[in-house]
Amino acid sequence: MIDILFVGVGLFALAVGIWRAIRARRTGAGTGLAVSLIALGAAFCFLSNRAQLFESELYPSLGRLLSNLATMVAAYGIGLTVAEISGTRDRGARLRLVALGVALVLLTVMFFSTPDLPRGIGVFDELYRTHPTLVVYVFVYTVYLGFAVIDIGVVSAVTIRASGGALRAGLTLLLLASAFAVAYLAGKVVATIGALQADHPVKALCRGPFSTLPCTLDVGFPAVSVLLIVVGLTIPSVPGLVAGRRDTKTLRLLRPLRAHLTRRFPEIVRIDPGGPSRRERLLTAMSETNDGLILAGVTPELPAPAAARLVRDLPDEPGEEEPPAAQAEPFAADVARLRAIAGAYRKLDGAVG
Repeated sequence: MIDILFVGVGLFALAVGIWRAIRARRTGAGTGLAVSLIALGAAFCFLSNRAQLFESELYPSLGRLLSNLATMVAAYGIGLTVAEISGTRDRGARLRLVALGVALVLLTVMFFSTPDLPRGIGVFDELYRTHPTLVVYVFVYTVYLGFAVIDIGVVSAVTIRASGGALRAGLTLLLLASAFAVAYLAGKVVATIGALQADHPVKALCRGPFSTLPCTLDVGFPAVSVLLIVVGLTIPSVPGLVAGRRDTKTLRLLRPLRAHLTRRFPEIVRIDPGGPSRRERLLTAMSETNDGLILAGVTPELPAPAAARLVRDLPDEPGEEEPPAAQAEPFAADVARLRAIAGAYRKLDGAVG
C-alpha cells in the first residue's frame, strides 16, 4: 500500500514536472516549477520500499539520502516559484540558494561519515544514540525544510489577499500543504528525541500510511502534502491553458482567410511575423486580417456571411482597381468578429486546416 502511494504520487509529480519542463523550454518561464515537481517525484520514487531495497545494494540506506536531497531541492524550487508568483523573487534569492547548497553538502557529508548504516529500508531510529552524525543529519534536514516550508506558507498567505480565481485556489492549497509539512517535521523532531531518550529504541515500521499516528505523521502527511503542492502549483496554469487552446483554434480558423487577404494585399504582412508566444502570433495574424478586411471594403457593421462573400470574390492577386477602403477603426482585437468572418469564409471556400 505504501509503495503504491509513494510511487503513484512520485510518477504523477514526475509527469507534471516533465510537462512543465517542456513548456518552460518553449516559453522561457516556469523552470523552477518544473524542477520542483521533478525533484518531488524523484524523492517519492527513491523512498518507496522496493526502490530502497535496490538502492541499498549500491550503498547502505542510499535511498534515504537521495530522497532527502531531492526533497530539499524541491522545497527550494517551490519557495522560488511562490516568490515568483508573489513578485518577490529577487528578495533573499541568494540567501535561499546558499542555504540550499550548505544544507545539501552537510547532509551528504554526515551521511557518508556514518559507519554501519543499515541495509534495506533506511530507518535510523536505532542508531541515533550511538551515531551523532545521524543526529546532525536529521537536524540539518529538519531545520532546512522547516524554514523553507514556513517561507512558502508565509508568502502564500500574504499573496492570497491580493489574488483571486485559480491563483487564490492554488495558493490556498499550498498553504494547506505547508501545514501538513510542518506537522510532518514536528513529528520527525518528536520521534528523533524519543529515539535518543529510549534505552532500546525500536525500528518504526508502518503497515500503512495512516495505520498509526507516527505513521500518519511520517508517511501519510508527506504524501498528502506533495499531492496538495502538485495540484496547488498546477491550478493557476489552467486559465492560461484554456486561453492557449482558444488561441490555437483561432489561429487555425484564421489561416485560410488571412492567406487569401495577404495574397491580395501583400502590404498588410508585418515585417515582424510575431513573437515566440502563441498570443503574440495571434495578435499579429489578427492585425493583418483586420487591415486586409479594411482594404477589401469590409465595414464593421457588415454581417459575417456578407463579409466572407466579399472577401471570397476578391481576386487572388492585386488588380489595377482597388476596392473602396472602409473607414479605418481603432485596433481593438475583436476576436469574435474575426472568428465569425473566418468561419463563414471557410464554409464558402471549403478550406481545411
